[in-house]
Amino acid sequence: MQLSKLIAAVERGEEVIIARRDKAVVQLNPVREFRGKSRIGGLKGRKLRLGANFDNPALNEEIAKSFNG
Repeated sequence: MQLSKLIAAVERGEEVIIARRDKAVVQLNPVREFRGKSRIGGLKGRKLRLGANFDNPALNEEIAKSFNG
């Protein structure tokens, strides 16, 4: 099926799930408009906590592999 037809189905409110070998792989969902407050510098003056694995070299390598194939 063509992507444009799948997108049209989602726009009509239908649930679209793409499967590979009878296993669900992707679900298409409509984009929901963000209606909350958002502003540049919204964290100014606040502390940002990072997890212990934030700069873990092994994790960073895995992430890089997922982007580079």
